[in-house]
Amino acid sequence: MHQYLKAIGFDNIHTRKELLRLLSEVERDFTHQTIVSYKPGEDFCEYQKEYGQCVGITLCGELDEREEFGQAYYFPYFEGSGISTFAEIIVERKIEKEQYVGMCEDSKIGISLIFTLQNGIEYMREKQAGFTAGLTTSVTFSGLALSGTILLPVIKNEQQIRSEQAASDNRKMLLSAARNGDQTAIETLTLDDIDTYSKVSRRLANEDVFSIVDTYFMPYGVECDLYSIMGEILAVRTRYNRATGVKLYQMKLNVNEMQFDVCVPADSVMGEPEIGRRFKGTIWLQGYINF
Repeated sequence: MHQYLKAIGFDNIHTRKELLRLLSEVERDFTHQTIVSYKPGEDFCEYQKEYGQCVGITLCGELDEREEFGQAYYFPYFEGSGISTFAEIIVERKIEKEQYVGMCEDSKIGISLIFTLQNGIEYMREKQAGFTAGLTTSVTFSGLALSGTILLPVIKNEQQIRSEQAASDNRKMLLSAARNGDQTAIETLTLDDIDTYSKVSRRLANEDVFSIVDTYFMPYGVECDLYSIMGEILAVRTRYNRATGVKLYQMKLNVNEMQFDVCVPADSVMGEPEIGRRFKGTIWLQGYINF
């Protein structure tokens, strides 16, 4: 049973029987259906059913010559908005099933981002057409969270904002140069990190860590597409799962200058989300490649 069903409002699924009933409903009353040629005598089929605005379940499997569907896997999805990043994308198939993960490097984050691909069947079509070699395009990220905490913002004056922006721009240029093999940039980044660690260590003696760290984006646990994040809330929308009536918060966040949407059950959020405050939680990162 997928752990993140709860993130889109399905906290009532507790047994295998209840799950199979839900997946049968997706197959029977789907909102979208996409089919792509897969193997001789078999097609790969994707059913999607919306259960609320921008949220739903994707069910994938094989469709044989007699139009009989064999379930392979499913996952809950949340559609993000806007463009999160523009970069070179690497897509790899999972070992055990016809599901795909993507990877890209964003200079604002400073790490390689690995995400579950929402439009894997569209990627299969592009791959068959031969258009995916050295793919550089935009990606719309979104995150599903099981819970979260709302934090107050860090108060800054205009001079501090300008200084942080200049430091961020300089770091992005250094990261870009370091990726191209610039030894001076690599050494400068290393010295900056040591200096930052020293400053933070001194401040932690008298300050709370969340008053020092404004936002962060870092890997969480052993799953490659799970991340621990904290970011500024730019917009908040209240939505409901039409099947269960569960209230959801859909928030647009600014995390390390990268913007993307996060969906989380309202009753699992500690605090009241408002624009300007910060959201802290663990997300399962999904991405939609804009071919």
